[in-house]
Amino acid sequence: MTAVETRAYENILLAVEDGIATVTMNRPEKRNALSIQHMEELTDCFRVIGESRAIAVVILRGEGPAFCAGHDLNEMIGQTPEFYRHAFQVCTTMMETIQSIPQPVIAQVHGIATAAGCQLAASCDLVVAAEDARFATPGVKIGLFCSTPMVAVSRNLPRKKMLEMLLTGEPISAEEAYLFGLVNKVVPAARLEAETRALAEKIRQASPYIIGIGKQAFYRQLELPQHLAYAYAQEVMTLNAMAADAQEGMCAFLQKRQPRWQSAS
Repeated sequence: MTAVETRAYENILLAVEDGIATVTMNRPEKRNALSIQHMEELTDCFRVIGESRAIAVVILRGEGPAFCAGHDLNEMIGQTPEFYRHAFQVCTTMMETIQSIPQPVIAQVHGIATAAGCQLAASCDLVVAAEDARFATPGVKIGLFCSTPMVAVSRNLPRKKMLEMLLTGEPISAEEAYLFGLVNKVVPAARLEAETRALAEKIRQASPYIIGIGKQAFYRQLELPQHLAYAYAQEVMTLNAMAADAQEGMCAFLQKRQPRWQSAS
């Protein structure tokens, strides 16, 4: 077993098989609500995965009846401003870590993904959802507007739909989430694990090194005006073209054979 696989956590489980890591939120009795400890463990786990050359893709899932019900409200009652700032900073760090590691992260969503749980799904690079999954930012219903979830979810959904979710707190179906761009694929619940794994396997066929370059470039160029995005992307592609795996991939294509990625060894 690798150092990644032997990592011990209280709130999550980690398994690695054939270059694919499965991170399971393991608080089923709380619908995988995000306590501070839970979020810190997820952040640590993703950082460790990000440093591993043995892992090409990550699947994030939840044990029990739900993917994730958002922040653990048991921790949110009667606290100080310092506590709330810390809790939301821990959450932000976790979300940003998911997008900063080189491996693509696929959310495998069943049941509900609400509030920070919806934010968590939106922060993943890809989302596969069961047909009965529901997504919501319902904080307005309990007097705590989903302002931080809004940051991630609004970068996936059109403005009007996002505001409808925020202002009403009503959930959208997996099919609606797919139509509005929050979800990549909707599948029968019985096929959720297999379909998510199949997507991860497709990604695993590419060079992990090149995938990492591309993921980083995708998020970086989104922040830039178009002309600066092109200038940045040109430089990324120049450096990418010089990489051993790029040269191998182009040669393999011309020679009509399968590439042998150096970064996968």
